[in-house]
Amino acid sequence: MSYCINPLCLQPDDPGNMTNLVCRHCGSDLLLQGRYRVMRLLSDQSGFGKVYEAYNGAVPKILKVLKPEHNSKSRIIELFRQEAAVLSKLTHPGIPQIDPEGYFQFFARHSKEPLHCIIMEKIDGLNLKQWMRQQGNHPILEPQALKWLKQIVEILHLVHQENYFHRDIKPENIMLRANGQLVLIDFGTARELTYTYLAEIGGGGSVTKISSHGYTPPEQEKGYAVPQSDFYALGRTFVYLLTGKSVTDQSVYDPLNDQFHWREHAPQISEQLADFIDNLMAPTAAARPQKTQQILNDIANIYSLISISEAKTNIEASTTNQRFKTKSQPNISIETEVVTPPRRRGWLGGILALVVGLFGSGGWLLYQAYNPSLRKSQEISVVNTKTFTAHSSWVNYLVISQDGELLVSASADKTIKIWNINTVEAIHTLEGHNSFVNYLAISPDGQQLFSASADKTIKIWDINTGKEIHTLEGHKSYINHLAVSPDGQQLFSASADKTIKIWDINTGEEIRTLQGHKSSINFLLISQNEQELFSASADKTIKIWDINTGEVLRTLKGHDSFVNSLAISPDGQRLFR
Repeated sequence: MSYCINPLCLQPDDPGNMTNLVCRHCGSDLLLQGRYRVMRLLSDQSGFGKVYEAYNGAVPKILKVLKPEHNSKSRIIELFRQEAAVLSKLTHPGIPQIDPEGYFQFFARHSKEPLHCIIMEKIDGLNLKQWMRQQGNHPILEPQALKWLKQIVEILHLVHQENYFHRDIKPENIMLRANGQLVLIDFGTARELTYTYLAEIGGGGSVTKISSHGYTPPEQEKGYAVPQSDFYALGRTFVYLLTGKSVTDQSVYDPLNDQFHWREHAPQISEQLADFIDNLMAPTAAARPQKTQQILNDIANIYSLISISEAKTNIEASTTNQRFKTKSQPNISIETEVVTPPRRRGWLGGILALVVGLFGSGGWLLYQAYNPSLRKSQEISVVNTKTFTAHSSWVNYLVISQDGELLVSASADKTIKIWNINTVEAIHTLEGHNSFVNYLAISPDGQQLFSASADKTIKIWDINTGKEIHTLEGHKSYINHLAVSPDGQQLFSASADKTIKIWDINTGEEIRTLQGHKSSINFLLISQNEQELFSASADKTIKIWDINTGEVLRTLKGHDSFVNSLAISPDGQRLFR
């Protein structure tokens, strides 16, 4: 489809414009600057502009267009043009690359006022707020926090060296590429650190106020942003990532006393990292680190302290005689990263390390390793450790076939791989998704594979041939979870768009949409009698649905945070979160 960006066009998304050079409804050009064809509207939620997906040949781009009602506001136009100016001076994998045209004006047919446009690289991935929701808002661990901190500070180092500072760092303005690189976006608020600017600050003058609730430091709220304002916002961003809680949530922020109590919600990190983040968020700019290089040095110091601590732990572990065993199976080492992962935790670097038992029960060992009911005194037996390496980005989900012969992996590199567990060979690589693959399920007969993606689609594959059977479309946001009916006839999908969809597996057609949750749906579970569906949501509730009618039977409330997973007791009488 070719999309017309004329705000007065009566049918901008007419499929009949697919190959046209001009819109057949309003006569406006469809090939902007003679090379960019707009394909779809991505967002019009911003108060300033609209965001479109455009293509230069086969290369996807992002087109930002300022809304016409702002044409008379010179300051807004200046900020809009500034994003292109800033990006044109910065070259880094963590910064979107601006096209040579950068900023340009487009005149729709019969219009005397131009549309102000910016064309840039499209970052294929989620922003960190979307990513956290996709992961069930599980707090990240210290190694990942340090890696991401280093990446963002390296970006800021370049930005500050070029005499700019960002002024609006927050999870929504940090995106995650499929290769694991963070990207800082939205440079429309960036400010140049010029002598004129410094004179304004020194003389008591004010500058344009940019504010994001919970992330903006006190001096910026008063209209006096400085480079160290970026550090405060960075610290607040990592509080959100390390706690999984909004920085304005009253469990971490006490508005009566203006006190921030976040550390108790991040027990997984060291005191050194917690102190470092508190230092970034010091109330006054003078009390924060003054330069990005100072922050990079601090991160390196924390890395070294962690390495010393891990070395000490490994030495202590090697001197103990306690081992994990069951029955009489021989032992091997179990990789820590596999034993205790949170839900859908990524394995960074594209290496999928999995402990697999070779005693004829392919999925048993994996279950035991993940099973929290095992007491510390129990011992897990394993026979061999195998490493499957091939994905170019982290692995989001794993599933093992019922016969224990196949392992299937879903990756942020947009692919699915089917492996032979015994030979560690990739049998098939399934390609077709346009974004991260988040979840996998296998049909009860073991013949079909279902994949859920951040591209808002579900694909059904023949597990033996790797051929795509159906693509299910209809969700308006990324898909978090899937459940297959025991008879293999229906598929249930849970999405960040707050809905559940029921699909006919044989035809690929949507049967019903269940609505009622107020936030992202993270998990689905079918009752043992196959009559009810349980859903867990980020709105802090669990809903019980009648599968046949789609009606809500009950809403279970009581959690004070996101509900991420569910389990049913063996007798089917109790539901556990």
